[in-house]
Amino acid sequence: MAEPLSALRIMQDAPVIPVIVVNDLSHAIPMAEALMAGGVRVLEITLRTPQGLKAISAIAKALPEAWVGVGTVRSAQDAQDALNAGARFAVSPGYTSALGQKCRAIGLPLLPGVATGSEIMTAQADGYQQLKFFPAVQAGGLNMLKAWQGPFGDVQFCPTGGISMTNAADFLALANVECVGGSWLVPNQALQDGDWKQITQLAQQACTLKA
Repeated sequence: MAEPLSALRIMQDAPVIPVIVVNDLSHAIPMAEALMAGGVRVLEITLRTPQGLKAISAIAKALPEAWVGVGTVRSAQDAQDALNAGARFAVSPGYTSALGQKCRAIGLPLLPGVATGSEIMTAQADGYQQLKFFPAVQAGGLNMLKAWQGPFGDVQFCPTGGISMTNAADFLALANVECVGGSWLVPNQALQDGDWKQITQLAQQACTLKA
Protein backbone atom coordinates (compact mmCIF):
# COMPACT_ATOMS: atom_id res chain seq x y z
CA MET A 1 0.00 0.00 0.00
CA ALA A 2 1.47 3.36 -1.06
CA GLU A 3 2.11 5.90 1.66
CA PRO A 4 -0.51 8.67 1.83
CA LEU A 5 0.54 12.03 0.46
CA SER A 6 -0.49 15.61 1.16
CA ALA A 7 -0.43 18.59 -1.16
CA LEU A 8 2.29 20.24 0.93
CA ARG A 9 4.47 17.13 0.93
CA ILE A 10 4.12 16.89 -2.85
CA MET A 11 5.11 20.55 -3.24
CA GLN A 12 8.14 20.17 -1.00
CA ASP A 13 9.54 17.06 -2.66
CA ALA A 14 11.38 18.91 -5.46
CA PRO A 15 11.56 22.50 -6.73
CA VAL A 16 9.72 21.70 -9.96
CA ILE A 17 6.63 19.62 -10.70
CA PRO A 18 6.87 18.59 -14.36
CA VAL A 19 3.69 19.23 -16.34
CA ILE A 20 3.59 16.33 -18.77
CA VAL A 21 1.57 15.87 -21.96
CA VAL A 22 1.64 12.27 -23.23
CA ASN A 23 0.67 11.73 -26.86
CA ASP A 24 2.28 8.31 -27.30
CA LEU A 25 1.61 5.80 -24.53
CA SER A 26 4.89 4.00 -25.23
CA HIS A 27 6.74 7.09 -23.99
CA ALA A 28 5.15 7.08 -20.54
CA ILE A 29 7.34 4.63 -18.63
CA PRO A 30 10.77 5.54 -20.11
CA MET A 31 9.93 9.23 -19.63
CA ALA A 32 9.01 8.63 -15.99
CA GLU A 33 12.17 6.59 -15.48
CA ALA A 34 14.25 9.39 -17.00
CA LEU A 35 12.72 12.00 -14.67
CA MET A 36 13.23 9.80 -11.63
CA ALA A 37 16.85 9.18 -12.64
CA GLY A 38 17.26 12.96 -12.50
CA GLY A 39 15.78 13.21 -9.01
CA VAL A 40 12.15 14.08 -9.85
CA ARG A 41 9.53 11.57 -8.67
CA VAL A 42 6.46 13.86 -8.58
CA LEU A 43 4.92 13.54 -12.04
CA GLU A 44 1.87 15.50 -13.19
CA ILE A 45 0.34 13.73 -16.18
CA THR A 46 -2.22 16.05 -17.75
CA LEU A 47 -5.60 15.08 -19.15
CA ARG A 48 -4.94 17.17 -22.25
CA THR A 49 -4.71 14.04 -24.42
CA PRO A 50 -6.67 10.79 -24.56
CA GLN A 51 -3.52 9.00 -23.38
CA GLY A 52 -3.44 10.78 -20.00
CA LEU A 53 -5.29 8.25 -17.86
CA LYS A 54 -3.61 5.30 -19.59
CA ALA A 55 -0.20 6.85 -18.94
CA ILE A 56 -1.03 7.34 -15.26
CA SER A 57 -2.10 3.72 -14.99
CA ALA A 58 1.01 2.43 -16.75
CA ILE A 59 3.39 4.46 -14.58
CA ALA A 60 1.56 3.64 -11.35
CA LYS A 61 1.83 -0.08 -12.07
CA ALA A 62 5.40 -0.13 -13.40
CA LEU A 63 6.96 2.44 -11.05
CA PRO A 64 5.23 2.34 -7.65
CA GLU A 65 8.01 4.49 -6.19
CA ALA A 66 6.93 7.37 -8.44
CA TRP A 67 4.43 9.91 -7.12
CA VAL A 68 2.26 10.04 -10.21
CA GLY A 69 -0.60 12.50 -10.29
CA VAL A 70 -3.10 13.96 -12.68
CA GLY A 71 -3.28 17.47 -14.12
CA THR A 72 -5.99 19.40 -15.95
CA VAL A 73 -8.65 18.04 -13.58
CA ARG A 74 -11.83 20.03 -14.14
CA SER A 75 -14.62 17.89 -12.70
CA ALA A 76 -15.47 15.42 -9.97
CA GLN A 77 -15.57 12.70 -12.64
CA ASP A 78 -12.03 13.59 -13.78
CA ALA A 79 -10.85 13.17 -10.19
CA GLN A 80 -12.59 9.82 -9.77
CA ASP A 81 -11.28 8.50 -13.10
CA ALA A 82 -7.74 9.55 -12.20
CA LEU A 83 -7.91 7.91 -8.78
CA ASN A 84 -9.16 4.72 -10.41
CA ALA A 85 -6.22 4.88 -12.81
CA GLY A 86 -3.73 5.11 -9.94
CA ALA A 87 -3.19 8.85 -9.52
CA ARG A 88 -1.95 9.85 -6.07
CA PHE A 89 -2.72 13.56 -6.35
CA ALA A 90 -4.61 15.98 -8.59
CA VAL A 91 -3.91 19.42 -10.01
CA SER A 92 -6.63 21.63 -11.48
CA PRO A 93 -6.45 24.76 -13.69
CA GLY A 94 -9.17 26.43 -11.60
CA TYR A 95 -11.28 25.68 -8.55
CA THR A 96 -14.87 24.72 -7.77
CA SER A 97 -16.24 23.57 -4.43
CA ALA A 98 -17.67 20.49 -6.15
CA LEU A 99 -14.18 19.46 -7.23
CA GLY A 100 -12.62 20.25 -3.87
CA GLN A 101 -15.25 18.33 -1.95
CA LYS A 102 -15.00 15.32 -4.27
CA CYS A 103 -11.22 15.12 -3.91
CA ARG A 104 -11.52 15.32 -0.14
CA ALA A 105 -14.23 12.63 -0.11
CA ILE A 106 -12.11 10.17 -2.11
CA GLY A 107 -8.84 11.01 -0.34
CA LEU A 108 -7.11 12.49 -3.39
CA PRO A 109 -4.80 15.40 -2.47
CA LEU A 110 -5.68 18.41 -4.64
CA LEU A 111 -3.59 21.38 -5.73
CA PRO A 112 -6.30 23.75 -6.99
CA GLY A 113 -5.62 26.44 -9.54
CA VAL A 114 -6.30 30.07 -8.61
CA ALA A 115 -5.67 33.42 -10.29
CA THR A 116 -7.57 35.91 -8.09
CA GLY A 117 -8.05 36.78 -4.46
CA SER A 118 -11.66 35.58 -4.57
CA GLU A 119 -10.59 32.18 -5.88
CA ILE A 120 -8.01 31.88 -3.10
CA MET A 121 -10.69 32.68 -0.51
CA THR A 122 -13.08 30.12 -2.02
CA ALA A 123 -10.42 27.41 -1.91
CA GLN A 124 -9.43 28.37 1.64
CA ALA A 125 -13.06 28.22 2.75
CA ASP A 126 -13.03 24.57 1.68
CA GLY A 127 -9.82 23.89 3.59
CA TYR A 128 -7.22 24.24 0.85
CA GLN A 129 -4.03 26.13 1.80
CA GLN A 130 -1.66 24.86 -0.89
CA LEU A 131 -2.64 26.32 -4.25
CA LYS A 132 -1.47 26.44 -7.85
CA PHE A 133 -1.15 30.00 -9.21
CA PHE A 134 -2.17 29.65 -12.85
CA PRO A 135 -1.46 31.00 -15.40
CA ALA A 136 1.28 32.52 -13.28
CA VAL A 137 3.16 34.85 -15.61
CA GLN A 138 0.06 35.92 -17.52
CA ALA A 139 -1.91 36.57 -14.28
CA GLY A 140 0.61 38.90 -12.67
CA GLY A 141 3.70 36.80 -12.01
CA LEU A 142 6.14 37.75 -9.30
CA ASN A 143 4.41 41.03 -8.46
CA MET A 144 1.07 39.31 -7.87
CA LEU A 145 2.65 36.73 -5.56
CA LYS A 146 4.40 39.48 -3.63
CA ALA A 147 1.11 41.37 -3.28
CA TRP A 148 -0.59 38.23 -1.95
CA GLN A 149 2.00 37.76 0.80
CA GLY A 150 0.12 40.27 2.95
CA PRO A 151 -3.51 39.14 2.85
CA PHE A 152 -2.73 35.49 2.11
CA GLY A 153 0.41 34.93 4.14
CA ASP A 154 -0.82 31.48 5.21
CA VAL A 155 -0.99 30.10 1.65
CA GLN A 156 1.76 28.20 -0.15
CA PHE A 157 1.78 28.54 -3.94
CA CYS A 158 2.98 26.53 -6.91
CA PRO A 159 3.18 29.03 -9.79
CA THR A 160 2.59 27.35 -13.17
CA GLY A 161 2.25 28.85 -16.63
CA GLY A 162 5.09 30.73 -18.30
CA ILE A 163 7.68 29.30 -15.90
CA SER A 164 11.00 28.19 -17.36
CA MET A 165 14.53 27.46 -16.23
CA THR A 166 15.36 31.12 -16.79
CA ASN A 167 12.77 32.57 -14.37
CA ALA A 168 12.03 29.65 -12.01
CA ALA A 169 14.63 30.69 -9.44
CA ASP A 170 13.02 34.14 -9.11
CA PHE A 171 9.68 32.55 -8.23
CA LEU A 172 11.26 30.00 -5.88
CA ALA A 173 12.97 32.81 -3.98
CA LEU A 174 9.60 34.11 -2.75
CA ALA A 175 8.60 33.09 0.77
CA ASN A 176 5.11 31.98 -0.30
CA VAL A 177 6.33 29.75 -3.16
CA GLU A 178 7.04 26.09 -2.34
CA CYS A 179 7.68 24.89 -5.88
CA VAL A 180 6.88 25.73 -9.49
CA GLY A 181 5.22 23.77 -12.26
CA GLY A 182 6.72 23.59 -15.70
CA SER A 183 6.61 21.71 -18.97
CA TRP A 184 10.23 22.40 -19.89
CA LEU A 185 11.44 19.25 -18.11
CA VAL A 186 9.72 17.11 -20.74
CA PRO A 187 10.11 18.81 -24.14
CA ASN A 188 7.85 17.38 -26.82
CA GLN A 189 10.80 16.95 -29.19
CA ALA A 190 12.72 14.94 -26.59
CA LEU A 191 9.70 12.68 -26.19
CA GLN A 192 9.37 12.18 -29.93
CA ASP A 193 13.09 11.45 -30.26
CA GLY A 194 13.22 9.16 -27.23
CA ASP A 195 15.95 11.39 -25.82
CA TRP A 196 15.62 10.18 -22.24
CA LYS A 197 19.12 11.38 -21.38
CA GLN A 198 18.09 14.97 -22.08
CA ILE A 199 15.04 14.63 -19.82
CA THR A 200 17.22 13.23 -17.02
CA GLN A 201 19.62 16.16 -17.42
CA LEU A 202 16.77 18.68 -17.32
CA ALA A 203 15.43 17.04 -14.14
CA GLN A 204 18.88 17.15 -12.52
CA GLN A 205 19.19 20.82 -13.46
CA ALA A 206 15.75 21.60 -12.03
CA CYS A 207 16.65 19.95 -8.72
CA THR A 208 19.48 22.46 -8.25
CA LEU A 209 17.09 25.43 -8.26
CA LYS A 210 16.34 25.35 -4.55
CA ALA A 211 18.47 24.06 -1.70
